[in-house]
Amino acid sequence: MSTTSALLVLEDGRTFRGEAFGAIGETFGEAVFTTGMTGYQETLTDPSYHRQIVAMTAPHVGNTGVNGEDDESARIWVAGYVVRDPARISSNWRATGALGDRLADEGIVGIAGVDTRALTRHLRERGAMRAAVSSTGESPAEVLEKVLASPSMAGADLVGDVTTAEPYVVPAQGQVRYRVAAIDLGIKRNTPRRMAERGIEVHVLPATTAPEDLLRLAPDGVFFSNGPGDPATADGPVALARASLGADVPTFGICFGNQVLGRALGFGTYKLRYGHRGINQPVMDRQTGKVEVTAHNHGFAVDAPRDGAAETEFGRAEVSHVCLNDDVVEGLNCLDKPAFSVQYHPEAAAGPHDADYLFDRFVRLMEGKS
Repeated sequence: MSTTSALLVLEDGRTFRGEAFGAIGETFGEAVFTTGMTGYQETLTDPSYHRQIVAMTAPHVGNTGVNGEDDESARIWVAGYVVRDPARISSNWRATGALGDRLADEGIVGIAGVDTRALTRHLRERGAMRAAVSSTGESPAEVLEKVLASPSMAGADLVGDVTTAEPYVVPAQGQVRYRVAAIDLGIKRNTPRRMAERGIEVHVLPATTAPEDLLRLAPDGVFFSNGPGDPATADGPVALARASLGADVPTFGICFGNQVLGRALGFGTYKLRYGHRGINQPVMDRQTGKVEVTAHNHGFAVDAPRDGAAETEFGRAEVSHVCLNDDVVEGLNCLDKPAFSVQYHPEAAAGPHDADYLFDRFVRLMEGKS
């Protein structure tokens, strides 16, 4: 069977050659890597990967095919896909198609046969950077010229691309105990499911919702989801978080939502060298000393003091969790307001489930308990 050659060209000129995997064409984005050994379908459909070219560190990808149940959104969001050894056949009783065909059907340009170990080492040393995957036959120099003209992830306002256009409701399972307004910054399907399992009726709202409209709903709690882009651009969601804090509404944020809460409290954010992406990141709860293995997808972090409680406009706030790999802030806890957040993903459809209890903590917050 004939194959089409493809190039992965990085911003610094490093070029990897391989074969086209998925659609034929050209795509641009930020080159990043994820260390997850499983859950490639959840990764592909995670809106937080919008405008990113994702490299899989697991060498063999696609062996369980794809199905119609594991998507985290209505489409694939990655800008491009890089794998070393795609499965020739898919072998799983739930599979309804092959990964390569799904990529092609949705126009996702990918490349296979790449030394992803060398690529990962390069990105760890040099940092995440702009890149392109091209199977159009252009030379590396021609592709590089386009890469250098493409936009950076720093300063990128992408929430508007992924948020829902209209509000919708995910009903509670069984009796309705609470009603939560979930601000969709790129929400994944498994998050409302986790809340619905706990008797929460989830009202998913666009990121453009006005603060007065949010408070008019009189929710029992407000949730801020994951999402793509630079949190420094998220002034609208930050205004919603400030409104929620000011009204003493129990508030919970994850991933991008953690950064939004951080900004609402007056902390800054910054871009990580290569980010945290995968389902095996160790995080320590500073209050209990417990270490959780967690799922991550973020390239930005909150800049907050690690020692003691910081004074903010909304009272005292402290860093509740840190990453054991690099001491990055992984959670915030408000001591004088009913609000907390984590930088990772407790819903983790592909696992692990160490942090699932955080949804119970949100419930207790709405019950008025500590």
